[in-house]
Amino acid sequence: MRHPAAPNSPDAPIRRVMLFGMSGLGKTHLASMLRGTGEWFHYSVDYRIGTRYMGEHIADNFKREAMRVPLLRDLLMTDSVYIASNITFDNLAPLSTYLGKPGDPTRGGLPFAEYIRRQRQHHGAETAALQDAVPFIDRALDIYGYQNFICDTGGSICEVIDPDDHDDPLMTTLAAHMLPVWIEGSDAHTAELIRRFDRAPKPMYYHPDFLLPAWDAYLAEYAVTEDSVDPDHFVRWTYARALAHRQPRYRAMAENWGIRVRAEDVMHVQSPQDFNALLIAAL
Repeated sequence: MRHPAAPNSPDAPIRRVMLFGMSGLGKTHLASMLRGTGEWFHYSVDYRIGTRYMGEHIADNFKREAMRVPLLRDLLMTDSVYIASNITFDNLAPLSTYLGKPGDPTRGGLPFAEYIRRQRQHHGAETAALQDAVPFIDRALDIYGYQNFICDTGGSICEVIDPDDHDDPLMTTLAAHMLPVWIEGSDAHTAELIRRFDRAPKPMYYHPDFLLPAWDAYLAEYAVTEDSVDPDHFVRWTYARALAHRQPRYRAMAENWGIRVRAEDVMHVQSPQDFNALLIAAL
């Protein structure tokens, strides 16, 4: 079957693409390479989340921490300093820091109820940021003259749509305007992602149907209470399970709405021409 976002001719360039898959397999690398040519508009879903939809939450959290420091408190109360997030396409640390990790507050953990509240905020923000991608296609053309559009999604896209529902409204809309492309990693890639995460564990968004049972299982397995959980150990313990949980969801997304390419092939893409050839071969 032809995809509605595919070109009419096999040699024509594919101009509107949505990349999805596990973080760390090349989505942002590809998008940045294409943006660097000056011919592609790069829409980062995570950047949109962290600026348009979570920016005030992030800044308020910074201010809350600053208010605990007497000097900074006095400066804030007199509007003498300005505190804001400096989030970029390549540095999403303010967003992940705000999401946080649950557990022992003396080790930087959040109460589980607060952690869940921030997870819900992220779910709403990610849904809205994905919805925004479609009107941004027209904005990119109308304002900047970009005919080519690359949507760089977060790893949790498979958690905010129903990959098994062929009529999922959000994914159906996205696929009607862009070619969804799953960057599929091998077992070796998964093992490397786990090793990388183990060195520097970072917060993530999880669907409640996955997160709540995982939290209960962790508490039972390690016989710990909520406020004694090691936050880093919990997210390390959860990460490999999350990858296994997401893999079939990504696969269903590709089967229902798009195509898939191998991460090892993505590594060899050096130009828009290479990128287009990769997608044409997959189509």
